[in-house]
Amino acid sequence: MRLGALEAGGTKMICAVGDETGKIFEKITVPTKSPEETMPKLTAYFKEAEIEALGIGCFGPIDPDRRSDTYGYITSTPKPAWRNFNIVGAFQEELFCPVGFDTDVNSSVLGEVTFGRAKGKNCVVYVTIGTGVGAGIYIEGKLLHGMLHPEAGHIMIQKRADDAYRGKCPYHKTCLEGLAAGPAIEERWGQEAIALRERKEVWDLEGYYIAQALGIYILTLSPELIILGGGVMHQEQLFPIVRDYVKEILGGYIRTKELDHLETYIVPPSLEECQGIMGCLELARRAVDKENEKY
Repeated sequence: MRLGALEAGGTKMICAVGDETGKIFEKITVPTKSPEETMPKLTAYFKEAEIEALGIGCFGPIDPDRRSDTYGYITSTPKPAWRNFNIVGAFQEELFCPVGFDTDVNSSVLGEVTFGRAKGKNCVVYVTIGTGVGAGIYIEGKLLHGMLHPEAGHIMIQKRADDAYRGKCPYHKTCLEGLAAGPAIEERWGQEAIALRERKEVWDLEGYYIAQALGIYILTLSPELIILGGGVMHQEQLFPIVRDYVKEILGGYIRTKELDHLETYIVPPSLEECQGIMGCLELARRAVDKENEKY
């Protein structure tokens, strides 16, 4: 099949054409401006590509519930121009093909489960830590939605006693995103994360907050694998710090073979930064299957 993939981000839209095996034939990037400016470029690209289906992994919050009147909408996003925009409907009107739709982080976990290091796992958590923090959760062959979709980047965590920072999140101040996302690092320390690489105290604090969140995910979801992606996690020195704090936080309460080998349990992505796009290809393939079920 010839499938389209759209990784819709707050600053850029990555468009690609590939197939059901995860192979990517071509890829372009379009800046995220207003829907009026951006959508014609996206639809023109996919029209010319003559795709059979489209998969969208989108910034949010979104409505992924097919039973809802606002299914396919970007809902209460901080980007005003895209608020309450029916992105799925806009593509269906122009492309006349099945469209799969989910969050950007759910598409990333789907990419890893279908084509990457999470293949064969029944429960996987993918956390992206960058401009924001989000989590995609795959359980028993399905992407977790519930009443909306996971917003696990906004769980409340305990501030460390030596951290006087007030928090960056406009909604919760000291949630995980408010304490550990890229903008929080920059505001707290006065420099971008990339310039702070040699500051051990920066990454010790960052690792402590990430580990707190992972402890919560481990205790509530019992994942078989945790994947940490996003720009902040390009600081590879974070991984051993996070693993050490996770071990300390869990305190030996849970004993499994996975937790006995944290170096293979808390890991970076495996698909060379293509996990989101490859997940979108799988969303497109699944949309075709769902369409065929009707007949």
